[in-house]
Amino acid sequence: MHRHGYKGAKFGRQRDQRRALMKSLADSLILQGSIQTTLPKAKAVVSHMEKLISKAKKGDLHNRRQVISSLATLEAAHKLVDELSPRLVGRNSGYFRVTSTESRRGDNAQMAKVSFVDDLSIKSDDKTLKTAEKVTTKSHTKTEKSATAKPQATILSDKQKISAKTAVTQAARRTGRRGNR
Repeated sequence: MHRHGYKGAKFGRQRDQRRALMKSLADSLILQGSIQTTLPKAKAVVSHMEKLISKAKKGDLHNRRQVISSLATLEAAHKLVDELSPRLVGRNSGYFRVTSTESRRGDNAQMAKVSFVDDLSIKSDDKTLKTAEKVTTKSHTKTEKSATAKPQATILSDKQKISAKTAVTQAARRTGRRGNR
């Protein structure tokens, strides 16, 4: 068979698995700011994200819904449309940097790191500083009140200790983090 007219890498996956892979990689890139993956996947997620950012910069309802359908979580979609896209107004494309790193140990696959070209965390510090000032002023008033109040002792009884321990083990069972069982 010939491969004329076929676009994009297959990654050894079926179509729905490829879509899920792109959604999760894009989601992680938005929430964490940078990801490390193989070089072909990095190049594919960059092109996917460029299109999403163009839609997010328009910001109307239709484009917001398209961004939501192209990402794995609502949190990432809202972060992209509300927080990240207004900071990327100065660019029309080229939002990401793909840096090749060392080869993976197991199969010698070329790894790459994908990150935003602009440092988006610096611009968000202005908002966090304002909120931090509000929190500190509120916390000072609370600490003044608590300094006058009597300190309460937090002594747990044996039953409370046991119930806390069982709650932790039950949570570990639900999440599958109990070891090699």
